[in-house]
Amino acid sequence: MRVALERKWIDRLLKLPESGMGYQRVDVHFSNRRVARNVTVFNAEQAELPAELARLSIRDIKPHRG
Repeated sequence: MRVALERKWIDRLLKLPESGMGYQRVDVHFSNRRVARNVTVFNAEQAELPAELARLSIRDIKPHRG
Protein backbone atom coordinates (compact mmCIF):
# COMPACT_ATOMS: atom_id res chain seq x y z
CA MET A 1 0.00 0.00 0.00
CA ARG A 2 1.47 3.38 -0.95
CA VAL A 3 1.47 5.92 1.84
CA ALA A 4 2.12 9.65 1.43
CA LEU A 5 4.88 10.77 3.78
CA GLU A 6 4.81 13.84 6.00
CA ARG A 7 6.84 16.87 4.89
CA LYS A 8 9.53 16.30 7.56
CA TRP A 9 10.27 12.82 6.15
CA ILE A 10 10.27 14.09 2.58
CA ASP A 11 12.78 16.78 3.53
CA ARG A 12 15.03 14.19 5.20
CA LEU A 13 14.83 11.78 2.26
CA LEU A 14 15.69 14.50 -0.22
CA LYS A 15 19.05 14.84 1.55
CA LEU A 16 19.82 11.12 1.19
CA PRO A 17 21.13 9.39 -1.95
CA GLU A 18 18.80 7.43 -4.21
CA SER A 19 19.06 3.65 -4.43
CA GLY A 20 18.07 3.86 -8.08
CA MET A 21 16.43 6.35 -10.40
CA GLY A 22 13.46 7.82 -8.52
CA TYR A 23 13.48 5.55 -5.49
CA GLN A 24 15.21 4.84 -2.17
CA ARG A 25 15.42 1.75 0.02
CA VAL A 26 14.90 2.62 3.68
CA ASP A 27 14.06 1.14 7.07
CA VAL A 28 10.98 2.73 8.62
CA HIS A 29 10.83 2.82 12.42
CA PHE A 30 7.38 3.25 13.94
CA SER A 31 6.41 4.78 17.28
CA ASN A 32 5.25 1.37 18.58
CA ARG A 33 8.83 0.04 18.05
CA ARG A 34 8.02 -2.00 14.94
CA VAL A 35 10.39 -1.70 12.00
CA ALA A 36 9.71 -2.23 8.31
CA ARG A 37 12.98 -3.03 6.58
CA ASN A 38 13.95 -2.49 2.95
CA VAL A 39 10.91 -0.32 2.18
CA THR A 40 10.77 1.33 -1.23
CA VAL A 41 10.10 5.07 -1.20
CA PHE A 42 9.21 6.66 -4.53
CA ASN A 43 10.41 10.19 -5.31
CA ALA A 44 11.03 10.77 -1.56
CA GLU A 45 7.25 11.13 -1.13
CA GLN A 46 5.46 7.78 -1.06
CA ALA A 47 6.41 4.67 0.90
CA GLU A 48 5.28 1.19 -0.12
CA LEU A 49 4.22 -0.27 3.24
CA PRO A 50 2.30 -3.40 4.26
CA ALA A 51 -1.35 -2.53 4.97
CA GLU A 52 -1.03 -3.36 8.70
CA LEU A 53 1.71 -0.73 9.08
CA ALA A 54 0.28 1.96 6.79
CA ARG A 55 -1.60 3.83 9.54
CA LEU A 56 1.10 3.71 12.22
CA SER A 57 2.99 6.82 13.26
CA ILE A 58 6.53 6.98 11.89
CA ARG A 59 9.28 7.68 14.44
CA ASP A 60 12.29 7.58 12.10
CA ILE A 61 13.42 6.71 8.58
CA LYS A 62 16.95 5.50 7.94
CA PRO A 63 18.77 4.33 4.80
CA HIS A 64 18.58 0.56 4.41
CA ARG A 65 21.94 -1.18 4.79
CA GLY A 66 22.43 -4.50 3.12
